[in-house]
Amino acid sequence: MGGNPQNSSELPPFTLTGFSGLGTSQHYVFLLLGTLYTVSIVGNALILFIIKEEQSLHQPMYYFLSLLSVNDLGVSFSTLPTVLATFCFHLQKISFDSCMAQMFFIHLFSFIESGILLVMSFDRYVAICNPLRYATVLTGACVVCMGMAVIIRSFCVVFPLPFLLKRLPFCKANVLSHAYCLHPDLIRLPCGDITINNIYGQFIVICNFGLDSALILLSYVLILRSVLVIASWEERLKTLNTCVSHLCAVLMFYVPMVGVSMVARYGRHAPQYVHTLMSLIYLFVPPMLNPIIYSIKTKEIRRRLCKILLGTKF
Repeated sequence: MGGNPQNSSELPPFTLTGFSGLGTSQHYVFLLLGTLYTVSIVGNALILFIIKEEQSLHQPMYYFLSLLSVNDLGVSFSTLPTVLATFCFHLQKISFDSCMAQMFFIHLFSFIESGILLVMSFDRYVAICNPLRYATVLTGACVVCMGMAVIIRSFCVVFPLPFLLKRLPFCKANVLSHAYCLHPDLIRLPCGDITINNIYGQFIVICNFGLDSALILLSYVLILRSVLVIASWEERLKTLNTCVSHLCAVLMFYVPMVGVSMVARYGRHAPQYVHTLMSLIYLFVPPMLNPIIYSIKTKEIRRRLCKILLGTKF
């Protein structure tokens, strides 16, 4: 191919990979992933249905939860086609443009989720530290504006990624490490200068995930300070209990992300299946566990869910 830049129509397709060395056992991997997909899609769809039908849940906190569920559905559907093709039908080729589109949506939903978790932490801060102003601060218009700001910010930072990759020449074997397209995986394939790509990638990670996680931490420091003022231990625990679901969602999102980053940076000599497993945990676990955790911890959702599944009240 030489070292000259090429347009996407001249580029050979990328080759997706699953767990190398498993052979026919990859069908069992897909059964596991299929179960995770089913739990994620059905669980988040039920959360959306319950919030829509239950009038008592028409509050800012649950509007943000609805946005989180929609985003988790987006994560699941953005990876499903290529995971299904790779593990079930052994169709491992994906065109350049399709790969760029999938990469865009996977990272878009990842940035959106970070922003949603940030605005949910602000919701918890206002509810606990300024409960009398909760209704006046988090109005319907404010919730819509915050949601739109998260989406627009995420779109703007992810939008350049495909174009920064498209300008580069691809001279190596275009074999990816996963059954889907991720920017850290794609960036190692071009034979041109990727300095701009690396700098921009690190910049958006620090300015978004770094800033969001710092602000979430700050909100919980302020929440904890406010809770410690409460005299009764029972009231303290009751107040903190309203944050448990959100804290679990934050940990499930950021801990795998840190794990993926650490493995990518310091585990270059680790077996390939370690990198694949970490990326699967990062992309599959939060969308699956978020609806489960919120169903367990939210009485109204739990009651309505039991009524749907069992025909009885919890």
